[in-house]
Amino acid sequence: MKHLGVWWIAVWVMLALAQSPAALSKMVDDGKFEDAYNAGLKLGSAPGFVLAAKAASFYATYQARDNEKADWFGKAEASAKKAIQADDSNPEAYFELARAQGRLAQYRGILDSLGLANSIKDALDKTLKLNPKHAGAKVALALWNQSLVSKGVGWLYGANGGAVIPLFQEAIALEPDTIIHKVEYAGVLAQMGKKDEARKQYETALAIAPKTAADKFDLERAKRELANLK
Repeated sequence: MKHLGVWWIAVWVMLALAQSPAALSKMVDDGKFEDAYNAGLKLGSAPGFVLAAKAASFYATYQARDNEKADWFGKAEASAKKAIQADDSNPEAYFELARAQGRLAQYRGILDSLGLANSIKDALDKTLKLNPKHAGAKVALALWNQSLVSKGVGWLYGANGGAVIPLFQEAIALEPDTIIHKVEYAGVLAQMGKKDEARKQYETALAIAPKTAADKFDLERAKRELANLK
């Protein structure tokens, strides 16, 4: 009986570890996005909901079929809101909300998309207030400014085209080995007609060894976009 008790304790510990934020984060890194999303919801805490939101956004971005993407970004948005309700001092919760809503805007009509602009900016501002060195939020804010300015409605929301490049440069200085920052930067530089600079960013991204499943997907994107850069 004593040995049986020890066995049950070991099983309980393994199950607890399997549901820990660190274990869920590894699932996301390994590309098990759908499983991580479900496990994050079951965890039921702010870190769990944050990881569920991240996993849902990654699943939508990298693995979901086109007709599933909007639904999965909606799941990411809902999970991020639950994370904020659970802990309104968690910067990652606001970042995941901004990430999800930024992508949702691509699947909604122009009026609904523009209606999300203030919410996205508010979430990014809160992220950076809680963590001024959040590189991902700086990239997202750069994309927010660029998107609204390029649509000709930047003035309605206080978007600033002059802030785009400095925000990217700040993010890359904070996280020089993060592939997606360079890929997003390259894409914006290409939009601006700065093709030589864009090519340099793509090539720099491609020289970085991937650490996660998302990194590998981002490198594939960099290859495609570099090949299409005229």
